Amino acid sequence: MIKPIVTVWMLSLVLTGCMTTTGDKPRKTDPNAARDSYIQLGIGYLQEGETERAKAPLSEALRIDPRSSAAHMALALVFQQEGEDVSAEKHFRAALASEPDSARILNNYGAFLLEQERYEEALRHFEKAALDTLYRERSRVFENLGLTHMRMGNMDEAKASFERALRLNSRQPLALLELAKIEFEAQNYVPAWEYYRRFTQLSGQTASSLWLGVQLARRFEDHSRAASYALQLRRLYPVSPEAKALKASESS
Repeated sequence: MIKPIVTVWMLSLVLTGCMTTTGDKPRKTDPNAARDSYIQLGIGYLQEGETERAKAPLSEALRIDPRSSAAHMALALVFQQEGEDVSAEKHFRAALASEPDSARILNNYGAFLLEQERYEEALRHFEKAALDTLYRERSRVFENLGLTHMRMGNMDEAKASFERALRLNSRQPLALLELAKIEFEAQNYVPAWEYYRRFTQLSGQTASSLWLGVQLARRFEDHSRAASYALQLRRLYPVSPEAKALKASESS
């Protein structure tokens, strides 16, 4: 299953390197600088996958400033990564309480809700985030809108959202792949092949994308490409449902 897009790295862009650090303890100058330095330290650990180490500096940032949206956002992502959903939601809500119109927070909370299969709530948060025309990652919000509509069975809305994402940023592999799937299911093979071709130029392959590539290449009688995708699917994802579907198609 394709996961919704979160924007962890954007957190670090809104903070400046106000202080130097020694180990896990920044050298303090003023409270705001100390808070931001602790947040940077926690985000660094989060980006490296060290969620346990991220908690201490982020908690210290909240001790200094209990309403820090950046600290709450980072802790929410830490707990989300650890599967601690109750704690994650608590910090998502605290971050939104401090910055209710932040597109970054709305998008990340929406991604959490989407993973929880709370589709109506996720949709509301993505739609609000999409209203911020100056948000640098707005194309990713529309990708998440597309994923949400797909999970809800709203295929026309999903297609429109993915197309909007590509108008904002034409180099979005997730939107390209999902549009290729949508067009393939609608038997619109020419646009499906074009979206798929663009996707392969930007991203590595998954079992799902390789199986789609096999089917599209067969439609256009591109036998060498179909064989190449099939070989990759069998080699990289031998026990996947897509590999089983491939085997069944070859024996029929």
